[in-house]
Amino acid sequence: MSNNQIIKQNSDFIFGFEAIMTNPNGDPDQENKPRMDYETGTVLVSDARRKRDCRDFLKKKGFSIFVNTLEDNKVTMEEMFNHIIKAWLQDKNKIDKLYDESPNLSKAWLFNSDSTNYWDEYQKLKSNKKQKDIKKMFNNLFLTEIIKRELIDIRLFGSAMAIDNVSKTYTGPVQINWGYSLHPVEMIKSNTITSIMNEDNSTFGKKYKLYYALIAHHGSINKYNAMLTGMTEKDRDIFRKALIQGMAANQTDSKQGQIPLFYIEIIYKENFDGYLGDLRRFISVTYDKNKPIRSLSDLNIDFKKLADVINEMKQRNYIDKIIGWQYPFIEDGILKNLPEYEAVDLWALLEEITEG
Repeated sequence: MSNNQIIKQNSDFIFGFEAIMTNPNGDPDQENKPRMDYETGTVLVSDARRKRDCRDFLKKKGFSIFVNTLEDNKVTMEEMFNHIIKAWLQDKNKIDKLYDESPNLSKAWLFNSDSTNYWDEYQKLKSNKKQKDIKKMFNNLFLTEIIKRELIDIRLFGSAMAIDNVSKTYTGPVQINWGYSLHPVEMIKSNTITSIMNEDNSTFGKKYKLYYALIAHHGSINKYNAMLTGMTEKDRDIFRKALIQGMAANQTDSKQGQIPLFYIEIIYKENFDGYLGDLRRFISVTYDKNKPIRSLSDLNIDFKKLADVINEMKQRNYIDKIIGWQYPFIEDGILKNLPEYEAVDLWALLEEITEG
């Protein structure tokens, strides 16, 4: 299977990590305390936190992503897209290849193919009020094709955008549920004061951290949305690595102590349109209620039910393969009865995927 092939298979995945003496996801409405479900005593982590780690990591690795900064200066969404469009229209070889590969774009192509400066022609088009509707059609098609090639985070996570003559919503193939701890957690009983430096003064606030939490996110990848955003098998490989390595790269004071532990992905057959759904409900986590939970060894984690469900799905010929990764130095027997999987190295350098 080519790495550049658009994804043709749905998948479910589960990502687990531990948080030791850290704040996995502060709530700005609660003095930046860890987000909590106070009725169950479990900690919560938003999907936006996971996506932000991925975006920040990909940006550091040189990928173009949909953010509101250019050269560390804040810009509007429209300025960002004008920057991207200009970069493409000023590269004749790049734009001619795009035109040849995009039959839909040819219907709205408004430029002379012999032109040596598409950007100048585009500027003239923008000032021509009589061509407003044509310009809108062109912009939508052109922007769609650029996004498929230029902005990896929109190919993965989608986005809603509204700029001059372009109104578009991309539902991302990669959807991540809010994470939660698989057991009750305990906040550190401390009122540590920290200094918060502003531009012209400093204020004081409190640090809030947890002793320990084993947290899991469930997510899915949708083949039909992948067709719309252009997400490829190569992108899926990059996403997996960004999910694991992005957390490690985010070593702020509040985020230190977060360690990725495992990633399991169920890749379904091409003709199977369903999902198992939230894989966390197939994992059993038990513990001694008379002892505090301070490390992974204080938990009994059993994947037997998940392994049994996967085997049944395989018997029904719904599953193509299972891929997985676990922290290389986790103690043997900590993660019990993991389903059999094809091991992938999600610590390997990202360049090994992106080259070529």
